[in-house]
Amino acid sequence: MALIDKALKIAGKEGLELDKHISKGYVYKLCFKYGFMMIRGKFFSMGKKNISNSVFVGKKVKAIEKRYLTIGAKTKLHDGVYIDALSTDGVKIGDHVVIGRNTRIESTGSLEFVGKGVKIGNRTTFGNDCFFGAAGGIEIGEDVVAGQYIRFHSENHNFDDTEELIKNQGVSHKGIRIGNNCWIGSGAVFLDGAELEDGCVVGANSVVTKHFPANSVIAGVPAKLIRTRGNNK
Repeated sequence: MALIDKALKIAGKEGLELDKHISKGYVYKLCFKYGFMMIRGKFFSMGKKNISNSVFVGKKVKAIEKRYLTIGAKTKLHDGVYIDALSTDGVKIGDHVVIGRNTRIESTGSLEFVGKGVKIGNRTTFGNDCFFGAAGGIEIGEDVVAGQYIRFHSENHNFDDTEELIKNQGVSHKGIRIGNNCWIGSGAVFLDGAELEDGCVVGANSVVTKHFPANSVIAGVPAKLIRTRGNNK
């Protein structure tokens, strides 16, 4: 096996066909980074049977309440990821998942109410600076491709009583669910009750508030159906 192939295997990218513009030096620097992520991952998973010992962990990654955290093989937590896993169902991240840098997963936002948590399927990837507010539960399928600055808010404030302060009226939780094989554009926001079936595409900066059937292409504030994949008319 060539040295470059060994380096790519260390980085979890074996079999990748490199673009001709990428130098060996660039690849070696990338693999050097992933090598340190592997070492951090060994310490991160130490003593935790629910966290794979092949996880890649970046700099300044922090996880609290690891007893509620499950992470699969070859998953990457990039620099600055923060996970508060305290929740009734836990935070469950599958195999070969990528969580972009500075992403926050917050399962519980109040000492009065323990949130439901997050489930992320295998081979799903998120860009940097995403936010998961998981009090009401967030479920994301497999093979989802998601950009940067995506936000999930699985909680709503009740506000109908005009005689009472909004902050005293409590909250509601419906949860958020994303199917398999979806593509989510950068900056999209998902509010409590949002649901996407398999194969959906979400335009950048859209605000998703309701259920959409399989293969929907949606965009807007609030998001509306633009067309259905496979039907270009």
